[in-house]
Amino acid sequence: MEASGVQKIARVLNSLVAITLLCNLIALPLVPGIVYFRFAQKGVPFSSLQATFAYDVDDGLGNLLSIYLRDVWAEPYTLTLTLFLLFSGICTAVILQQGRRVLATILQGTPFSLENAAALHRAAVASFIIAVAALVRVIFSVCFFHSLLPILTYNALFVPIFSMFGLLCLVMSALFRQAAEMKAEQDLTI
Repeated sequence: MEASGVQKIARVLNSLVAITLLCNLIALPLVPGIVYFRFAQKGVPFSSLQATFAYDVDDGLGNLLSIYLRDVWAEPYTLTLTLFLLFSGICTAVILQQGRRVLATILQGTPFSLENAAALHRAAVASFIIAVAALVRVIFSVCFFHSLLPILTYNALFVPIFSMFGLLCLVMSALFRQAAEMKAEQDLTI
């Protein structure tokens, strides 16, 4: 049986979402080091990163691990940024995985299922969690820097964007649930 146009698009989207999810999962363990070397108050230069690998790879990895476990968490700003990025990255991975589940049912030819409604509901919850985490980070930044400038950052934009996305996912979840119930009722009628 030949795939419909929607299934062809779903196949391409599924591949793109899988690549994005893989990149997200690869980037997550790198977040603490990137935050530390970019935003530490003591201003860590690139030569310091090179110095961690001065002798051999094993010592360098041990030094890098000590930076991850000790130094990243020492300063309030790097701690907050690291936790926010890790938390948001995990929630984003959940959203992407739920998107893959919805696309998989479309590829199977059964888009109107309760499984899709549940997947969209989980994506909505993850979106709301990101919105709350962004709000907490904006409030922390306003208090930490004693300035209203953090309200003008991308974190402040995360709050309405992920809130709207969560609401959209909830609406789509309700629509998919209703469509699945109607389909089940119609299947019983025939």
